[in-house]
Amino acid sequence: MRDFPSYYGELRGVERKLMYKSEGLAMERSFYGIRNYEGSNERVVSVEEYGAKGGGVDDTMAFEKAWNAACSSNSPITLMIPKGNMYLLKPITFSGPCKSHISVKIMGTIEASSNPSDWNGKNQRTWILFNNVNNLVILGGGTINGNGKVWWQKSCKIDKSQPCKDAPTALTFNACNELRVENLNVINSQQIHIEFENCKNVMASSLTITAPSYSPNTDGIHIAGTQNITLNRCTIATGDDCISVVSGSQYVNATNIICGPGHGISIGSLGANGSNDLVSDVTVDTAQLTGTSNGVRIKTWQGGSGYAKNIIFKNIIMKNVRNPIIIDQNYCDSTKPCAQQKSAVQVSNVQYSNIKGTSESNLAINFSCSKSFPCSGIILQDINLVMSSGKSANSFYENAKWIKEGTVNPSP
Repeated sequence: MRDFPSYYGELRGVERKLMYKSEGLAMERSFYGIRNYEGSNERVVSVEEYGAKGGGVDDTMAFEKAWNAACSSNSPITLMIPKGNMYLLKPITFSGPCKSHISVKIMGTIEASSNPSDWNGKNQRTWILFNNVNNLVILGGGTINGNGKVWWQKSCKIDKSQPCKDAPTALTFNACNELRVENLNVINSQQIHIEFENCKNVMASSLTITAPSYSPNTDGIHIAGTQNITLNRCTIATGDDCISVVSGSQYVNATNIICGPGHGISIGSLGANGSNDLVSDVTVDTAQLTGTSNGVRIKTWQGGSGYAKNIIFKNIIMKNVRNPIIIDQNYCDSTKPCAQQKSAVQVSNVQYSNIKGTSESNLAINFSCSKSFPCSGIILQDINLVMSSGKSANSFYENAKWIKEGTVNPSP
């Protein structure tokens, strides 16, 4: 263990850097970035002023008209989706840039069309898309319902005779900077529930995301190519990862997360099809995972390149989690076996601190790392994981360079 003092110092430096970065972002946002609308006097317009009827009729065109009017406003404006009504939408894109700041207050329910043919000739990967809209605020306490059951039935993971293809993400933010998303319920998405893609400076809080445990590929929050994003007070129960972080993402902070059922909190998968994927500076602090198939996981395909580095998982409670702590550099989500390859995404500088609870399997810590690119700079600090039955759990380390602090159970 004394052979790795440099890893220890480097990880401590990473943690300090993330702390300072987070504090700096908070100060910056309070002055410049994310607006607070409580008590605001800006103009409010309702989608019903532009023809939205609710009650199950197609309101797509009315929402488009309302957005175009709001986006072209020369002064800040709030676009209201009223409480007490359900508005049916086909695939829709709210595009920027806009002339002024926009707040969208979702107080009612927005529901997706149940007819997949409504996506014919359109992007199969999105339902509600906000594209290139800066200084956007989404809030209101309402519900976004992806009406995903018809899509799940046609998934190759449910019906093996079906081809594997994309289904829509319920709510996508692409290239939206200085973004705030707060106090929403997102349920039964066709696939991913919320995706932040190529965004900068994002605050997402008080989100409740729900889908059945059997729903395929229904990640709760998916983060791709996004920098400086904070997730706080989110409750997620789905059929896939509660939170997934993939290539191009940096300075990701997730705090006060409740997860389960689902596949846990994942970085990756990375390196699929030989891709060069980069993820760094991720912190998960204060989380509870219950009945998930994985706890905190890093997963990479063989044959890829790039890195997953400077990652901290701390203050986490596991309850009946099948694989509480796992690094898998041999990930293979394929019907065919994946061939052994020499190249791999480098996993380094990962800290696990104050993680306690119960494991459904006898393998509570599992580091399956690459022989060519071993996992390095792993710190284990104050870990106590036992089997749900009360029996002692085991650990497995392959091609992993680690040190430990305090009590680590199961012992490496």
